[in-house]
Amino acid sequence: MKAYNNTTYSILGILTTGCKSGYDIKQLMDQSLTHFWKISYGQIYPTLKQLTENELVTVTNTSQDGKPDRKEYNLTQKGMDALKNWLTQPVEQLPVERNEVLLKLFFGRHQLAEQTLMQLEDYKSKLEQRLQTYHMIAQSIQTHHENDPDSKYWLFTLDYGKRITSSAIEWCQATIESI
Repeated sequence: MKAYNNTTYSILGILTTGCKSGYDIKQLMDQSLTHFWKISYGQIYPTLKQLTENELVTVTNTSQDGKPDRKEYNLTQKGMDALKNWLTQPVEQLPVERNEVLLKLFFGRHQLAEQTLMQLEDYKSKLEQRLQTYHMIAQSIQTHHENDPDSKYWLFTLDYGKRITSSAIEWCQATIESI
């Protein structure tokens, strides 16, 4: 079976959620996966074209009143098999975080401590906002998707984000106090 990149598999997975169009895929990405996996429109449409060419998805045109036809994509059995095969494979590498605050802190002796503290306070504030967003997303999933078989797994990934963000907030506070 041909190997694809993780973005390709993420789109195959999104198609299992009921999303049918490139626009729907991007909306789901922006509302949920963007916290740990980003995809642009510039990646979505070429990937959908490749998936269609490789018979992992089918595409149908749906008429819309006063608008251009909408392309809707559906997973084929071959596409589902590819997704399931990928899901069973071990994770190849740990994610590498690119964090501007950590990069600046690493070279922090070359700036005033007040500037470093200001950057850390700002970072902590943004993390607190992110954590609040995660709590709101969790509440929405529990309210609007309680019977969805995917919701348990969505909440697992969300819990990871909440825990990582909470730890980062604690790290900020400890670092601020140490400086």
